[in-house]
Amino acid sequence: MSDSDGEYEGSDIEVDNPSEEVVAGPTKGTKGRAAWEAVSRSWDTVVETDGNVNVQGIREEDQRKRLLKDTTPLQRGIIRHLVIILDLSFAMVEKDLRPTRYLLTIRYTSEFIVEYFEQNPISQIAIIGLRDGLAVPISVMSGNPAEHLEKLTKLKTEESKGNPSLQNGLEMSRAQLFHTPAHGTREILIIFGALLTSDPGDIHRTIDSLIKDRIRVSVVGLAAHLAICAEMCKRTNAGDEGNYSVALNEEHYRELIMRFTTPPITRTKAQSKPSLLSMGFPSRVSGAGKTMSFCVCHNKLCSGGYLCSRCEAKVCTLPCECPICGLTLILSTHLARSYHHLFPLQNWVAVSWADAAKSTACFACQAEFPKSSKGKGIQNELHAPGVKAPDPKVVSESGRYACPVCHQHFCINCDVFAHEILHNCGGCQSLTRQMSNGSRGDVVQE
Repeated sequence: MSDSDGEYEGSDIEVDNPSEEVVAGPTKGTKGRAAWEAVSRSWDTVVETDGNVNVQGIREEDQRKRLLKDTTPLQRGIIRHLVIILDLSFAMVEKDLRPTRYLLTIRYTSEFIVEYFEQNPISQIAIIGLRDGLAVPISVMSGNPAEHLEKLTKLKTEESKGNPSLQNGLEMSRAQLFHTPAHGTREILIIFGALLTSDPGDIHRTIDSLIKDRIRVSVVGLAAHLAICAEMCKRTNAGDEGNYSVALNEEHYRELIMRFTTPPITRTKAQSKPSLLSMGFPSRVSGAGKTMSFCVCHNKLCSGGYLCSRCEAKVCTLPCECPICGLTLILSTHLARSYHHLFPLQNWVAVSWADAAKSTACFACQAEFPKSSKGKGIQNELHAPGVKAPDPKVVSESGRYACPVCHQHFCINCDVFAHEILHNCGGCQSLTRQMSNGSRGDVVQE
């Protein structure tokens, strides 16, 4: 009898690129993994049709659902002060989230910090840990992501132990946010994996103090829905219950954390009170051929840097607050990167086959769109008996997505890039440039 437990050899097909059609079956003689082996939690995402594995439509639907959100222009606080509270208790050794809750939380927190400062370059973060019934400071309030990432890297060598204390973590967060300026937001993000909290006093009094200090609290749970977390989020967010969620799996966990990169909405009159803020745009000092000098932010020798526009003290990185005069020092690009939150890019609409003849390739990357016969074949395969069809409002049957302003057609990859990174439409920008140059031609593809 032949051995049926030998190593499987399948087709070498990458499934990370949603633009590629992934329909893989068992292929002998080719080294590498099959498509279904490269998909995490395959029972949630993989669709099987006639013995083949198809993940294209499911992945594209997940990407589009992540992009589709409310694009109504609202007042938001673009200067943010956020304290991240990490649960470092015994509950984080569980392995329901791979490899463990503890290691996955450190990994996702590091990714969140990088994305946070990419979307909010003039904001600041502090990190606090909960272990042994105490609140342990991990990093102080700072706008330098490298410092926070270095502290998180050191946490990987430590162990999670003891009971968490929400009250101690909230009180330490209040202390860190107490001296933050009134023109910025005050936020607390708690990643909580335990089902208990070992508090020295009445946590409801702490919640009352958070409301008085205008501090918003958001919680991402890893175990179950807790009444105290739901009450805390609802009361500190003007009755909004959407700031408390429990992660279902690894992918959902990452989505819950990454959504907090968007600044919160200003809801009360006290938060929307206008105020003037002094900012400096310092000039860069080149270190080529010059003597090295100390920076006032780290007291280290460096050749280049920036000179404060008020006191001419040298700092090595931007954005930051001048340690001498307290002036906020930024670059013009930092303001531009924060501005897109106030006027978000509109959601692009799926294009049906009836309107697909207007374009043959993506307006941005010039990638060819599928032809009508091929596309219909794909849709028929997805609509086979027993196969869950993607939502037509989310996934385009023709592989095209149109901007509602310039009506140009784009592929799914350009849709993701424009909404998550660029925050601008390439078709609208090219149309604006043509109009500024005196051109009045129709730029819609015919």
